[in-house]
Amino acid sequence: MVIETNSPEETFRTGKELGEKAVPGQVFTLTGDLGVGKTVFTQGLAKGLGIEEPVNSPTFTIVQVYDGGRLPFYHFDVYRIGDVEEMDEVGFEDYVMGDGVSLIEWANLIEEILPEKRTDILIEKDLERGFDYRRITIDQTR
Repeated sequence: MVIETNSPEETFRTGKELGEKAVPGQVFTLTGDLGVGKTVFTQGLAKGLGIEEPVNSPTFTIVQVYDGGRLPFYHFDVYRIGDVEEMDEVGFEDYVMGDGVSLIEWANLIEEILPEKRTDILIEKDLERGFDYRRITIDQTR
C-alpha cells in the first residue's frame, strides 16, 4: 500500500491510524533518509496506541519503552548501533516477541535479526512534488 502525504500533520495521522489498528506483538520497521518524518510518523503511531507522553527518537538509548497506552510501545532507533549483537544487550528479542507493539527505526541496519512477520514502512520524499510531500510505502505481506 502506498500513501502520499503533503504535510507533517498528514504523516502523523497516517501513523496514528496504524497505531489505532495495531495488535499485541506487532512489529513495524521504519526506514527512510534523515529528515523524512520518521519521528513524526512514530509520534502518530504512539498517539494511536493511546500514548500521551512525549515521544522522541531514542538515538542514544537504542530503545524507549512507553507503557501508558492500550498496549506497551517499544520504540527502537538503531541508527548508531555498532554491531547487531548490541541488540541482545537491550533484550531485543524479548520486546519483539512480547505483547507490546515494536517500531524499529533504521531497521535495515539489523535486517538479519528482524522477525519474518512484520510490517515494513518506507518513507520517502520527492522535492519535485513539494517540500512536505512524502510517499509512505507500507508492506504488510510479511
